[in-house]
Amino acid sequence: MRLGKIRYESKYLAIKHFHTEKTWSIEWMCKQLAISRAAYYKWLHRETPEQETENIKLAELIKEFDERFSHILGYRRMTSWINHFNHTNYSKNRVHRIMKKLGIHSVIRKKKKKYNSSTPEITAENKLSRDFYATTPNQKWSTDVTEFKIPGEKKKLYLSVILDLYDRYPISYMVSCRNDNKLVFKTFDKAIASNPVAKPVFHSDRGFQYTSKVFQKKLKGQEMEQSMSRVGHCIDNGPTEGLWGTIKTEMYQMYEITDEASLRYAIKDYIRFYSEERPQDRYHCKTPQEVRNEALSSERPKEYPIPENKRIAKYKEKWCA
Repeated sequence: MRLGKIRYESKYLAIKHFHTEKTWSIEWMCKQLAISRAAYYKWLHRETPEQETENIKLAELIKEFDERFSHILGYRRMTSWINHFNHTNYSKNRVHRIMKKLGIHSVIRKKKKKYNSSTPEITAENKLSRDFYATTPNQKWSTDVTEFKIPGEKKKLYLSVILDLYDRYPISYMVSCRNDNKLVFKTFDKAIASNPVAKPVFHSDRGFQYTSKVFQKKLKGQEMEQSMSRVGHCIDNGPTEGLWGTIKTEMYQMYEITDEASLRYAIKDYIRFYSEERPQDRYHCKTPQEVRNEALSSERPKEYPIPENKRIAKYKEKWCA
C-alpha cells in the first residue's frame, strides 16, 4: 500500500498488477483508463519521495504498536506512544490519516453504569463535586466495584479498586466471586496498609457497602472525609468509570480469557500493565507508577492540570449559564 498522494495512483497500480500477473497490454489499459503511457512509465520509474518513504516507515510502526498492544490504541495515543518510545515527532493528523488507510482503529467502547439508590439518611454529600484535580498523592481517592462475566459459566467476578486522583494509580484492588461488604472492606484495608497516614477525600457512588455504618466508621477512624456521587450521575465518579471502560475494552483484546482462572490472571496482569507500562498523555507519557514515585520522593510534587474538554466547556456555556 502506497501512502503518498499521487493523482491516478490507483489506476497505475491496476495497470502494473494486470500487466505483471496477466500480461495485459499496457497501451490498451492506458487507453481504457484515459491516461497516457508516458505518465504511467514516469510513475513506474520514479524515485520514492522522501515523504512517502517516511510514511511507509510510520505505517510499519503503527502496525507494530497496534499488534503489540492488541488494538487498544486510537490515533491520539498511537501518536503519543510512537513519539515517546521512538523519540520522533509525528503529528496526530498524519498518524490518523495513515491509520485510516491501514484500517486500524481503537476497540475502546465505554458502557454506562447502573446505579442502585439508597436512603438519603445514610449517604454523604457530593463534596468532590466533579473536581477530579489533585495536586499531591493521597489528596483525593475514588472507588467503585465492577463485574466481569466468566466465559461459559453463569458466575461473575467482581473487581473493587481504589484510585488516587493525582496520578490515576490503583493503590489497591481486590477480586472476589461476591459483591459484598467484605470485598470493599478488604480493598480499603489494603489501601490503608500501604498508605497508613493518608487522609484523602474518599469518593464513591451510593452502593450499599459505602453507605454502611461499618464502612463509615472505618473512614472516621482514618479521619477521612466521605463524598458520594448523586443518584443517576455516573459522571460524578468519572475517573473510576473511565478506568472500567478502559479495562473492559483493552483487557479482552490483550488476553485470552476462557475460564475463571484466566479471567483472574487477566485482571491482575492488566492492572499491573496499567500501573507500570501504560503511558498517559496527561502525564507527558509517564505511567501512573512513574508519576507517583516521582511525587512521593519530591518535596513539591509536579502538578498535572486536567486538560480542558472543549465540548464540555461549550455545553456548560450554553446550558449551565
